[in-house]
Amino acid sequence: MARTKVQIRDLTIDYVNEDRGERHRAIDSLTLDVYEKEFLCVVGPSGCGKSTLIAAIAGFLRPVAGELSMDGRRITGPGADRGVVFQEYALLPWKTVIDNVALGLKLRGIPRAERHEVARRFLRLTNLAEAAGKYPHELSGGMKQRVAVARTLANEPEVMLMDEPFAAIDAQTRMTLQEELVGIWTRSQVTVLFVTHSVDEAVFLADRVAVLTANPGRLKALVPIDIPRSARSWATLHGDRAYVALRDEILALVRADLREPT
Repeated sequence: MARTKVQIRDLTIDYVNEDRGERHRAIDSLTLDVYEKEFLCVVGPSGCGKSTLIAAIAGFLRPVAGELSMDGRRITGPGADRGVVFQEYALLPWKTVIDNVALGLKLRGIPRAERHEVARRFLRLTNLAEAAGKYPHELSGGMKQRVAVARTLANEPEVMLMDEPFAAIDAQTRMTLQEELVGIWTRSQVTVLFVTHSVDEAVFLADRVAVLTANPGRLKALVPIDIPRSARSWATLHGDRAYVALRDEILALVRADLREPT
């Protein structure tokens, strides 16, 4: 049995609109375990609380009920043990790639030579070694997102939280980045919680896929993805029966929860 890394128990999160005096329930009584070194994807209809879940585990939001813990310790705020990759790259335009990757290390007081050595290691891991001296405006969207991944990994988090990081990237580049991310995860063995609105992406990346219900977000199903990692390339998966069956199963779960328009 795999060891639980992140434990979510009866998690409930509300958003409050102070101007209107309204309270909106984003997540309701959600219970879920994320295992050590697992790649877990979360999917569901728009507004089901996927990004809210990431923000809560990162420590940016405080639940109104329930508990979040990591390695048995309650999560009460942000911490270096959790790294976040957002849809927006959030790179500093006046810094080179290597200095962007090394930024977290600099903030921790690590000397320049040492932090650059660490940054170069993760640039190699993300196939960006030749871009170390470039600036963000010289990079493609896909390269910028790989820099964001390298920056997160350089801080050596135990859990990497990814909030639709490839959503704004063109389809062909996105497929390439998905394949590269599988390779990076295989080599780094960091625990990953990945939020996406794309069922295809979830089936391609995940060990398991958690399906959330429509607003408010509750756990509807956990679907194991038993496709061998050696087969995780788009060249071999297109038309693969196991892949298509899993994709259709998860799509049906998501669509069944959507209300017909009035």
